Amino acid sequence: MAKKRIKLIDICYYRSGDKGDISNIGLMAKTEKAYEIIKREVTPERIKSHFKGWVKGDVIIYPMDNLQSLEIMLYKALGGGATKTLRIDQTGKAMGNALVKMEIEVDESDL
Repeated sequence: MAKKRIKLIDICYYRSGDKGDISNIGLMAKTEKAYEIIKREVTPERIKSHFKGWVKGDVIIYPMDNLQSLEIMLYKALGGGATKTLRIDQTGKAMGNALVKMEIEVDESDL
């Protein structure tokens, strides 16, 4: 079976925000197959690796099967939060945009 590298943006929509030093990212699959792919491929370990040290705490993923979406919580992810951080994006709005640039490998037949 042939494999293909894609970015998450190719198979899902996203929305992100924050509360204090916690960033949350919602990934909404474009299709049922895409939802199965993101449930399988988007893991806490891969997310932390993708952000290369920006996320200092836990990453918790909540699957929402009825919406074909993942709610991702990134703890200690904003350098202390909007009032403390020295980051340019202190509120986490760009973290969703950064996550959907993550590449995954999928079977071409799954697309």
